[in-house]
Amino acid sequence: MKFWKKALLTIAALTVGTSAGITGVSAASSAVNSELVHKGELTIGLEGTYSPYSYRKNNKLTGFEVDLGKAVAKKMGLKAKFVPTKWDSLIAGLGSGKFDVVMNNITQTPERAKQYNFSTPYIKSRFALIVPTDSNIKSLKDIKGKKIIAGTGTNNANVVKKYKGNLTPNGDFASSLDMIKQGRAAGTVNSREAWYAYSKKNSTKGLKMIDVSSEQDPAKISALFNKKDTAIQSSYNKALKELQQDGTVKKLSEKYFGADITE
Repeated sequence: MKFWKKALLTIAALTVGTSAGITGVSAASSAVNSELVHKGELTIGLEGTYSPYSYRKNNKLTGFEVDLGKAVAKKMGLKAKFVPTKWDSLIAGLGSGKFDVVMNNITQTPERAKQYNFSTPYIKSRFALIVPTDSNIKSLKDIKGKKIIAGTGTNNANVVKKYKGNLTPNGDFASSLDMIKQGRAAGTVNSREAWYAYSKKNSTKGLKMIDVSSEQDPAKISALFNKKDTAIQSSYNKALKELQQDGTVKKLSEKYFGADITE
């Protein structure tokens, strides 16, 4: 009889403990769900045209930030929903509540930090200058007064302006390289990882990449959130930290960029 009483008391204690644990998880999920565009879904804004971050392969959305977005959402107990959007409308879409987060090779800048919150960085992006093989451009100092391609409103564009290049707007890496080959621009400022990823699958004949990381500090690439969505940001960062610690982010980097560019 004493044995059964002890057993019942033990089961009751476990039940209370389990219920308390479930209540804690539900409370956290409720805080996140109250901020989401759609309950149970992490709505992610991205371009879907910038390989290897996010792009279409066989008409299916894929890429580093696509796989990372899915992994983070799963850790958060949510389903990832991707909304491909043109770059010029992405950050505005976040501000208007169209997305919960933007994952689109977003660089941390003081200007963006005034209006939005960042996640922990998941990429350290090193700048590169891509020019024709016979170009006399050897560093960022040489782009002054020359037509240099970069996406409007990007950190790449800020670098072009900083070194007094003549900015030619184009956010598509592949077509930017075509413009250089056609002699319509002297070069483009982009990232080493974008060049490496492109080179794996495409011919770069007639072009060369100049590593300018000694002239310009690496850009910290992060997800972007609305200031008010602190529960989403906190849950996202927790999930991201776990994926960084278990090696998932490093594996995705090696898969899509051919190297670990997370540090």
